[in-house]
Amino acid sequence: MPTTPRRGAPIRVSLFDDRIEIENPGVLLAGLTIDDIRQGISRLRKRVIGRVFKELGYIEQWGSGIQRATAECEAAGLAAPEFEERGFRFRVAVRWEKHRAAQMDEVDAHIRKLFAPDTPAAKNGLSTAQIAAAVKLTTRSVRTRMGKLMEQGLVTVVGKNERDPQRKYYWRR
Repeated sequence: MPTTPRRGAPIRVSLFDDRIEIENPGVLLAGLTIDDIRQGISRLRKRVIGRVFKELGYIEQWGSGIQRATAECEAAGLAAPEFEERGFRFRVAVRWEKHRAAQMDEVDAHIRKLFAPDTPAAKNGLSTAQIAAAVKLTTRSVRTRMGKLMEQGLVTVVGKNERDPQRKYYWRR
């Protein structure tokens, strides 16, 4: 068995029924632990490349990616990503199954209230424009939010496509 990772070893992305796994050749830098990266501690392996990416705007700040990914998983009701080092490879797994209800921010909660059982919207649905006017967002922002709520199984939509003026959203009970 080699003592160092092979040069040019591929990054592997594996899809399973219950998860996605991303495996990268190499391990964490010496002295850096999985607990460290969960807390936002990072070290650059390639400083020049890191500096160029930061200047081009591809990186916002060092050490924020894992915390942001974890927060996004938790907001969607998924378990936090699982990290492990195996031999000379680093693996991240994200599980699909929900372990709790997705979290809603104030705007999503406001949208949900629009569909309360005693309102006409509960029976007749609401268009993108109606929701946008009620929550004071652009129709584009509302389409994005409603797409996320649909992915979470909270909303259904009836209409030909995103731009269909007759398209209506319905809250699932």
